[in-house]
Amino acid sequence: MSPSPSSLPLEAPPAPPATSGVLPRQTRASRQRLAVALGLGVLAQGLLDRPLWGVSFPVVVVALVAALAFLGGREALQRARPNAWLLAPLGVVSCFVAVRASPWLTTLNVLTAVVLVLMLSHFWSSGRVERLGLWGYPAVVLSTVARGLLLPFSMTREAVDMRAAGRLLPRVLPFVRGLLIVVPVLGVFAVLLTSADVAFGAAMGRLLAMDLDVLLANAVSWAFGTLLFSAASAAFLGHALRRRAVWAAPELGEQEVAPAAPRLGLTEALMLVLAVDALFGVFAGFQVTYLFVGDATSPAPGYTYAQYARRGFFELMLVSLLTLGLVMALARWTRREAPLARRVFQVGTSLMVGLTLVIVASAVKRMTLYEDAYGYTRLRLFTHVFMVALGVVLAWRCVTLWWRPERFAVGAFVTALASVLAVNVINPDALIVRLNLARDTSEEALDVLYLAGWLSEDAVPELAKARDDARLGEGFQRALRDRFLRDGDTPTWPEWNLGRWRARRALEAAP
Repeated sequence: MSPSPSSLPLEAPPAPPATSGVLPRQTRASRQRLAVALGLGVLAQGLLDRPLWGVSFPVVVVALVAALAFLGGREALQRARPNAWLLAPLGVVSCFVAVRASPWLTTLNVLTAVVLVLMLSHFWSSGRVERLGLWGYPAVVLSTVARGLLLPFSMTREAVDMRAAGRLLPRVLPFVRGLLIVVPVLGVFAVLLTSADVAFGAAMGRLLAMDLDVLLANAVSWAFGTLLFSAASAAFLGHALRRRAVWAAPELGEQEVAPAAPRLGLTEALMLVLAVDALFGVFAGFQVTYLFVGDATSPAPGYTYAQYARRGFFELMLVSLLTLGLVMALARWTRREAPLARRVFQVGTSLMVGLTLVIVASAVKRMTLYEDAYGYTRLRLFTHVFMVALGVVLAWRCVTLWWRPERFAVGAFVTALASVLAVNVINPDALIVRLNLARDTSEEALDVLYLAGWLSEDAVPELAKARDDARLGEGFQRALRDRFLRDGDTPTWPEWNLGRWRARRALEAAP
């Protein structure tokens, strides 16, 4: 008779497999990334925690990209190759932080570099930049920031064994108790020895005279800055080196943007396009006749230069922006199944874009009239760059009406990057000095206060060359020295900047 199952001896559970002390792959990767992120945090805190940024910024950016390439290895580099072109504008814009001294340009360059770093983090592992739609670019930046907020915590959880940390606590407690015993005993002996020896007492007095509040504040600031930069580096590395699951939903840039379902009839769309074309055609005729062919050296009757240029400029810029949005909306929502319908629509909208380019040219001409009368400023120069960029975007919109409509967004993105680079290349502050001094104006018409008090060190070499210009006045060069050439104001090497260096050399060489 076979024994019943209840009478059989219970089998011992299988023993857990013996561990060889090798950490799981994911844990090793997380620990390596955290260690690299901590090193980047210390580097960034040491280089960027300064009043001015110069060489320090491109050094930090290069270190960040080098760490990404090192941790990702050959496989990640292969996946990142289609979007590696983002490294070119990132490197150039970062280097301009060490070239231009203008605070406006520094802010613009840093913000552009941050956006490019966020896009590089998103597209390092998958997708393509050119597949994004127009709203995909801000969506990528915002989503990367949102995901990056949680990545340092998840990476820390994977890298640190909390149970092992708990087992270390009993070993740490004796050191804590030892400190509690050592401190009062050491304090008593220090007081007695200080009274016993004058030299030792003076040394202890100097030590205790240090401002401990400042030391503590600096230590806390350094620790907080290091932690912040380390967390940002960990988020960047973790998001860039993420592994995409096969079943996961597609991310932005992995697929082409799906076209919208057309809802507007061709007849209604063509009526709107032709009506706007007719209105723009009449207006463009007036602009060409007056501004480009006729006498444009004086404002229209009843208007001063300021009223004519300012009023006309902003209205025309708004019309150009609205037209760009209108063309994009019509191209997205209009039904045009037949080939003839597509051709008629393309011709009508291309004519609208062409007439809008005439309006942009009219706005540029009006701004030129205003500058000829009242001089050049940084804001007016930036406005010129914006108008040129808007004209390029409109022209690219016209091209994409006939070829690859889905590539309009990447063209607008590249135009924005090219505008940032163009502003850096032209060196606005130096150009403002050259253009204003080249104008045949009297001393009263030249805004000397603006040239001396509002421009950055980028303008100093040009101002130093014009020291013989009587319109600047006798105390102009002295005012420049008082502002930019201060005793003891020697920057450290991380703060070195080409614009500030050239300004200092020009002022020191001036008689």
